[in-house]
Amino acid sequence: MKMRLDVFLRNSGLVPRRPLAKRACDSGLITIDGRPAKASSEVKVGQLVTVGLGSRVTTHRVLAIPPRPVSKAERDKYTELVSVQTRDEQII
Repeated sequence: MKMRLDVFLRNSGLVPRRPLAKRACDSGLITIDGRPAKASSEVKVGQLVTVGLGSRVTTHRVLAIPPRPVSKAERDKYTELVSVQTRDEQII
């Protein structure tokens, strides 16, 4: 199963709103497997998605594709946190 990146970010809870996910992608703050990704890029199970919002840069492994927005309790079923980095400046 595949899903657009902006929809995946919203459904998995990595980004609170789809317009914010699209803006972050357009600004180059989201990568898939280390490459800058567009909002329309397809996300597949096993890929690494890096989200650089605020003062944190987090990398998540895609475990499953959520068919709808999931609750906080369900988020661990869809992504695995691989790394967290902090940076001095806050973006978006």
